[in-house]
This record gives sequence, C-alpha cells and structure tokens, in this order.
Amino acid sequence: MIEVRGIGLLNVAAIFGVGSVRLSKRLDLVIQLVPNANLNDLERFDTSAHTVDIYDFGVTDDGRFYYVMELLDGLDCDELVRRYGAIPPARAIHLLAQICESLDEAHSRGLIHRDVKPANVYVCRNGNRFDFVKVLDFGLVAHRGMPDANDVRLTQPHQAIGTPQFMPPEVALGKETDGRTDLYALGCVAYWLLGGRPVFTGENLYDVLSKHLRERPDPPSRHAPHALHPALDAVILACLEKEPDRRPGSARQLAQTLRSVPLDERWGDDEAEAWWDQAKLSHPRPAGAPS
Repeated sequence: MIEVRGIGLLNVAAIFGVGSVRLSKRLDLVIQLVPNANLNDLERFDTSAHTVDIYDFGVTDDGRFYYVMELLDGLDCDELVRRYGAIPPARAIHLLAQICESLDEAHSRGLIHRDVKPANVYVCRNGNRFDFVKVLDFGLVAHRGMPDANDVRLTQPHQAIGTPQFMPPEVALGKETDGRTDLYALGCVAYWLLGGRPVFTGENLYDVLSKHLRERPDPPSRHAPHALHPALDAVILACLEKEPDRRPGSARQLAQTLRSVPLDERWGDDEAEAWWDQAKLSHPRPAGAPS
C-alpha cells in the first residue's frame, strides 16, 4: 500500500511525503514548476547527468514544465554566504571538490552545465553526513561544442544562457564551450564562498559582463576575511583565466589540485556536524524556493 501525504505548498513547488506502509519506507518529494521553460529545456533535462535525484518530469496540461525531485535538507551556497558570511578555506575546498565530482561525471558524458552558480549548489544534511553537496538545475545543460543556433535565449534580451555574475567569457560571446567553461563558473563560486562577493561588480549586468571579458580579477585573498594560502589564490585565478586553454584541464584535475592546497585547519565530518548543530538547520525546503 502506498501512502501520499501533502507536506507544504509554495508558489512554484508542492512538497509530498510518499511512503510504503508494508515496507515502512518514506520518501519526501518536491514537484517543482519551472517558469519560462520550453521543449528545449525538456529535451536537455532528459539527456543531462543529474546530481540531485530527479524521479520524473513532464509538461502540465497548461504547458508548464515540471519535475519531481528529492526534498533537500539544507541551503544553497548563495544563502549560505548571505546568512553566515564567507567561509574558511578548508570548508570551501571541501565543498568545491564535491562540485568537481558532479561536473566530472557530466563532462565525462560530453555534457556542460552552463549555469554553475551559488544558487545551484546545495549544501545538505544527507542521513548522517553533513555539508553534502548536490548540484542542481541541469536544465541548461548542453552537449560539448557550439551553442544551439535555434536557442532563442542566445539572442533575446535578458535571456542569455547562464547568469552574468558567473558567466564564462566564451558563453557571453556565444563561442564553443567544453568542460572548462564550467570550471570558470566554479572559480566564480569559489570567489563567492571565500570572499563573500562576486568576482566582478558593476553598475549594471552589461558592465559586469564586460569585466568578465576584459578585466583581470583581484586575488580572492584580497577580499577574504580568512587567510588564504597563495596556492588557493593561484588555483582560483587559474579557473578565472579568460582563455579556456589556460584553465585547469578537467574537473577531476581541479579537485586534485584543491585537495593538495596546504591548510592550517581541517574540515571534515566532525567539523561539519558541529557547524550544522550550531546553525540549527533542520527544516527541509525545496531547492530554489524562497527562504
């Protein structure tokens, strides 16, 4: 016997608890509506490599794309920094290495995420594990190579692929992309985690994009409240190189380099559990939903 129980309702998501009475198993699910999605999104979603567990997807009778995903217990990296401030380097490396594992899986299948940003990286409590990363929103994923010329979001105003504050130069220019495209965006995420600010700021989004195309970023240590080893500065700046050939060669290589950075303190399961206990993060909510 299957038992379904409503847990909550938000403007873009409904939360359900699904359980088997005989097997005494329970699974919390989120049915998430995706605004402004189209068939292109559905096709890409179907072929993408997911880190977050997706159980089903489709189109409603009124034409809105939806997907059914696991309910995550935690918060995204955007909210993490906004609520608690920039994080120490040991914790940042712990999270970034997990993101690399997710991207490496996608890249090995010839898929590029194209919208890696703090809001798409969820830091979770998963069973007895804490600071467990889930990468979200593979809805813009694409096969390695040139952008799809039929994708109207490349040319229509305010519909560029990705998010300007975390957009690699080659994406902004509509050039060929590969796994190193995601590594640039991951460098932007690292900058946010360690410095509590984007790589570049400007008067408007076009100003920010221009800086991504032309300006060399400050070392993250210049803005970080915690001391950063020069090796960590170097690897993040390597990710933020304008030319893909000057970036790390792969997500796997980047993870290895990050783990080799000398640290004055460690961050593991014990430290993560202690932080979560202090933060008292204990109320799951749909990823991407308003806090």
